[in-house]
Amino acid sequence: MTVPTPAPASPLRLFYIDDSGANTTGYITYSWIEVTPAGWNTGLKAWLNLRKALYATYKIPPSTELHTTKLIGGRMNPSTDPAVNASKALRRNVTQDALRVIGATPELRIGTVYRQTQARGRAYSAERDAVYVKLVDHLDTRLGLAGEHGMIFMDGDGTDPGYLAAHRDLKITSRRIIEDPIFQASHHSQWMQMADVVAWSTYQSLLRHPGKRFAWHWYAQHLQAIDINGGPLRQ
Repeated sequence: MTVPTPAPASPLRLFYIDDSGANTTGYITYSWIEVTPAGWNTGLKAWLNLRKALYATYKIPPSTELHTTKLIGGRMNPSTDPAVNASKALRRNVTQDALRVIGATPELRIGTVYRQTQARGRAYSAERDAVYVKLVDHLDTRLGLAGEHGMIFMDGDGTDPGYLAAHRDLKITSRRIIEDPIFQASHHSQWMQMADVVAWSTYQSLLRHPGKRFAWHWYAQHLQAIDINGGPLRQ
C-alpha cells in the first residue's frame, strides 16, 4: 500500500482579537495583534519585560490586568502606590508605554476593521455580528493569498453564538482560518491585554471624543507603522 505524501505545511499566523466601540456612538471595531509561532516567544517576552518595567516605575504588579478603559477612566487601582492610582497623567503614561512596546517589537503586527452605524439596541448587536463576519472573511482571504493558515483567539467566554457561526460558514475546502475561535479571558492572557490596548487606542483615533483628545493620535504615533493594512478598514 502506497502512503500518500503529505502536503507541505503552510505558515501559521495567530490573531488575538478584541472588540471596541459602543452602542451609544454607533462604532463597531475589531482590532487584533498578530504574530507567527516563530515570533510568539519574542513578542511575549517584550511584553513581559514591559510588565517588569511597569512594576519598577509605577508599582503595577505583572499579574494585574491592564484593562485600558478602566485604567484611563480611573475605574481601577492597578498600582500598590496610591499616588499612581490618583494620577491621570501617570495612568496615561502606562498606556503609552504599552503602545510603544507593541509598536517597537518587530515580530508584531496589528489591524482593525470597523463600521459606524445608526443602528441601536438589538440592531446594533446584529451589526456587530456582521462586522465580525467581515473580519473573518478579510483574514481568511489574506491568508489564502499569502499561502498561510491562521487561528483566532478572542477575548470572552464563548457565549456569543455569532462568533462561532462566522467561522463555520467558511468553505471547508478552501478556508484558511482553522478551528472555531478560541476564547481567552483577558485577565488570564497577556496577549489579550495587548489586543485591548490596540483596540482602545484605534477606537479613540476613529471616534475622536472631545474628552479623549489626549489619545486621538496614539494610534498614529505608535501603531500605524505596524498596521498590516496601513490603517483601519471600514466595512
